[in-house]
Amino acid sequence: MENIKIYVEELISLCGLTGELVPYIRHFVLVVLAIVLASLSGYVCRRFIPLIHKLTSRTSSAWDDVLLNDEVLRSASNIVPAIVIWQLLPLTFYEFPFVREILARLTAIYITVMMVRTIIVMIDSLKLLEGDTRTAKQQYLYSFCGMLKIILIFIAVIVIISILVNQSPMTLLAGLGAASAVMMLVFQDTIKGLVAGIRLTSNDMLHKGDWITVPSAGANGTVEEISLTVVKVRNFDNTIVTVPPTMLADGAFQNWIGMREGPGRKQARTIYFDFRSVQLLDEAAKQQLVANGFAEAEDTKGKVSNVTLFRTHIEQWLATQPSVLSDMTILVRQAEATQAGMALEFVFWLNEKGGPAYEHATSLIMEYIYAAAREFGLVIYQQFPKQA
Repeated sequence: MENIKIYVEELISLCGLTGELVPYIRHFVLVVLAIVLASLSGYVCRRFIPLIHKLTSRTSSAWDDVLLNDEVLRSASNIVPAIVIWQLLPLTFYEFPFVREILARLTAIYITVMMVRTIIVMIDSLKLLEGDTRTAKQQYLYSFCGMLKIILIFIAVIVIISILVNQSPMTLLAGLGAASAVMMLVFQDTIKGLVAGIRLTSNDMLHKGDWITVPSAGANGTVEEISLTVVKVRNFDNTIVTVPPTMLADGAFQNWIGMREGPGRKQARTIYFDFRSVQLLDEAAKQQLVANGFAEAEDTKGKVSNVTLFRTHIEQWLATQPSVLSDMTILVRQAEATQAGMALEFVFWLNEKGGPAYEHATSLIMEYIYAAAREFGLVIYQQFPKQA
């Protein structure tokens, strides 16, 4: 730049310009040259972006494609022209120290902001490494990155203030000791959210993509986002419910991840029968059940009740249904009786875990149980409305 300044002065003298306008013309030409050099450096950096993409695409790992994506590289390329301007300012405005000082501070602030922005964009790019679910390690990293962005912004503000007041950033940081209580109050939700997020992930309680139910918050759907201060849940009616992480860590919620990862979904339904319909079967009733395919002949020997044959038939029938997992528990048992009558609990596992297929399979099974009870002479308890 010193040689360029000499060439500019020689060019001005060759043009025959003299007088008070010479310094202004000289600085104008130097400013134009500085802008041209800065623009040229930015153009060169942007021309390297496709080359970097080609290099990262040849590697087998995915992290370099994410961290060096187009948005990150373009944000980084905006820093280079500012650095060139910052380096050329002492030689460009050597006769105007006041202007040079102001422009140097503004350029330093711009470089600081753009550097922080580039790092934040790079941190946000880590989300592209996730799939539909987020592991505990990924959630740790995500929570740490959220806290790191806050720290970066805080440091950037301190640096910008130090540039404006021409003081060392360490001096300003030392003076913030008395304001630490205020900072703790301002960021208390963020700190609590970070601690709650660590508790959730360290205990493997929650991941992105899990189906959770939080009755107190009206949440029943899939976790879409886990951040420092909020957990976003998309309900099955497509409404979005935001739940604080502290509510999940300190309270109670139901996570259906075990059911989703398991072979099927358990069903446990209870039906109440009128005690007056429970009876021992005579030979005619036994033969009719055998003839209609509701019982086996060996099961009807001796004194046997209609409830016993009904339980046996339902267990055998459930084992033959394609929607029921036959290798899982299939059980029809007597539960504790109540004033509503004798309770029978039907326990089985469906291979469908949710959605219309699950509901249809459950309905078909329960409808058959209701209808088959009549064949055994059992009466399902129900309350009739009182006559006016």
